[in-house]
Amino acid sequence: MTTESRNARDSGDARLYVYGIVRADHPLPAGHPGVGSPPGRLRSLPAGALAAVVSRAPERLLARRRDLLAHQRSLLALAADGPVAPMRFGMIAADADAVLGELAGAEAEHLRTLERLDGRCEMNLKVFPREDALADLLRVDPRLHRLRAAARRRPGYESSVRLGEAIARGLHRWAAGAAAEALRTLAPLADAAVAGPEVTGCVRNTSFLVRREALDDFVAEATRQTAAASRRAELRLSGPLPCFSFVSAARQDAPTPTGRG
Repeated sequence: MTTESRNARDSGDARLYVYGIVRADHPLPAGHPGVGSPPGRLRSLPAGALAAVVSRAPERLLARRRDLLAHQRSLLALAADGPVAPMRFGMIAADADAVLGELAGAEAEHLRTLERLDGRCEMNLKVFPREDALADLLRVDPRLHRLRAAARRRPGYESSVRLGEAIARGLHRWAAGAAAEALRTLAPLADAAVAGPEVTGCVRNTSFLVRREALDDFVAEATRQTAAASRRAELRLSGPLPCFSFVSAARQDAPTPTGRG
């Protein structure tokens, strides 16, 4: 047993903050700060072929920017040396035994997940309508052009509402078309793509599982699509990110009987 893993076991009844699950031989990033104030020290808690990356849980954990960033940066630093099945921010286990029990009880599933994520990262694309696209939209949408002309001839509350709703639908539809084109060209460059949660004002939120050797091509294509769609939509690409979207939600909560902090 290594000094790090022995220290994790020696924590006794101390609650543990869980960052993610890795293979047992996965190195820890040297001197990388974890969550909490003062920052927790990342430790490896091995069980068979797996290990959980943990630190002592803060007495009180809030979703502050500093801790959110510490969580994500810890996962990205770990991912530089191999696959990581990430936990969502705020996952706390009652003690080391709770974590070890989860690792042992679902070892095969966790190993399959790590194999799937090996050499890959997550990229996220969000597509938003452009409010300043109205002039271009009016030129290509005769119905909307007629509605605006009618509202100007006979102004009133109802005509203004109808026009506003039609404009919003038109901008959304135009942006959705740009999103569909972007996804059609980006999906073949990724191993998998999944729809993300709804985001206010966003017409499409999609995460992609991308091989690291294909990352430059993926980003280049996303850049081309951003330029091509610039009159109709705003494309926002984020990443590389921890592979949250490609680990089951149940497993992101699994080794944490205490739940969120």
